Formats: sequence, C-alpha cells, structure tokens
Amino acid sequence: MAGRLYLCATPIGNLEDITFRVLDTLKKVDLIAAEDTRHSIKLLNHFQIKTPMTSYHEYNKVDKAIYLVGQMEKGKDIALITDAGTPGISDPGEELVRQCCRAGIEVTSLPGATACITALTMSGLETRRFCFEAFLPWDKKERKRVLEELKDETRTIILYEAPHHLQKTLEDLLEVLGDRQVTICRELTKQYEEAVRTTLLEALGRFAEKDPKGEHVIVIQGRKADDIIREQQQRWDDVSIEDHMERYAQEGMDRKEAMKAVAKDRGISKREVYRYLLEKGE
Repeated sequence: MAGRLYLCATPIGNLEDITFRVLDTLKKVDLIAAEDTRHSIKLLNHFQIKTPMTSYHEYNKVDKAIYLVGQMEKGKDIALITDAGTPGISDPGEELVRQCCRAGIEVTSLPGATACITALTMSGLETRRFCFEAFLPWDKKERKRVLEELKDETRTIILYEAPHHLQKTLEDLLEVLGDRQVTICRELTKQYEEAVRTTLLEALGRFAEKDPKGEHVIVIQGRKADDIIREQQQRWDDVSIEDHMERYAQEGMDRKEAMKAVAKDRGISKREVYRYLLEKGE
C-alpha cells in the first residue's frame, strides 16, 4: 500500500502558531522533507520531534521529488515543510505535489499559517476578492509584462518582497500602477510585527529614510472598476458618433447592432445615440 504526502504548515514567526495536528503528523511520518534542514531542526528540537529529515529545495526539487515519490510508492509516509508557512505556495513543494498527483500518491494539506493571508486580513483593504503574485520576476521583460497585467487588476493584490529589493519594487509599482493605497507588513506574528498603511508614493519616501529589514508582504488596493470604465469611455471623446457608427458598419454590423455597441462604448443609452443620429439626419 502506497504512503501519503502531508503538506504541513509551519509558523511564520511565532512558534505557538503550529497546530496540534501538524505536530502529531511530524512525529508519526517516516520522513520529513524540509526546505532547509538547518533551519527546520530548530523547530523539531523545540517540539522534541525525532523524525529523520531530508532536504528538498529549489535546486534539487525535480530529482528529489522523483526519489520521494518512489519512497511513498514503497509505503512510506512523508511530511513536507517549508522554512515558514504553507508548503506549495511560492516554493518548490509545488513540484512534489505535481509528481505525487501524476503517480497516484494521496496528498493531504494540514492548514496553518501563511504570510499572504495573514497580511491581507490585517491590511484594511478589500478581502472578498484578491490575487496573489508572490515575488515579481526580475527578468525585465517578464517583470514589465506582469506589472502591466496588474495595472487594471480590480482585486486586492498581494506581493512578497525581500528588504533589499523593496525600494525598487515600490518604484516599479508606482510607475505602472499609479499611486494606490497600500499596506506593507513585516515581522508578521513576531514581537515587532508592523503593518504600515499608506500609499505607494508615501511608502517610497518612508523606506528611503528607513532601511527596511525582514521579509515584506505588500498588499495593494485594486483598481476601481468605475475608473476603468470611465477611461475606456473617454477614448471615444474625440470620435464623433457618426464615425463611431461607421467603424462598426465596416465590421459588418447592421445599424441596430452598431447603435447598441456605440452606446455601450460611450456609456450612454441607445436612445441617445438614435436621437443624435436623427438630429444629424443620419
């Protein structure tokens, strides 16, 4: 009988945030795969867990996943832990889960701490709809593409950033997204936890004067849908309704369909379009 993979969420700062279920699982499994065994041994020692560990990280994730799947196929149960938070979110655990699913290995996730949700819930920004982008890519072309995609994102945006890259990322966000409400969190769940609720422009000045320390979670206000609609409508301000109608006519629309499309584009009623064309003798 095949074993199982347990995705075990570990504390993001405060050791008391670990769950009883995770502790019990870490004690019972045959092997713990850890992102950094030197880091995780401190956690295991604190809770007196003696289960053997093996390293599983970004640089061995493919080959090591093959090995771990093989062990589970032989009947061993394996727990996966990351340095902090929930495995599989912006870390190499994604690859191991993928290979387990392909091999028919059962995967279960033991919920617990995760920095993105912790920051979102204390941000003061909208929580009903949000998107998580983790770390922005550093390849210039790819970074620009992702930022342009986020420009018209109406959901709350969550990013991770290292302290030595924070200033550059804030500059790029301000340039592409414009000034937005933002909450920047650091040292989450720790003694000196901080949530700075400000704007992108003000944050630039703040962190230029104060050298940032610790991993940061950036929670950014999504763009207002009304602003996007208004901007789209304003594109037609310099185009007459007659020319607007003609564009759709050239695409093969009949008069009725064209009037409906023009009205939608301009944010007016079809009746207003009809009345205007009637007055122009169109």
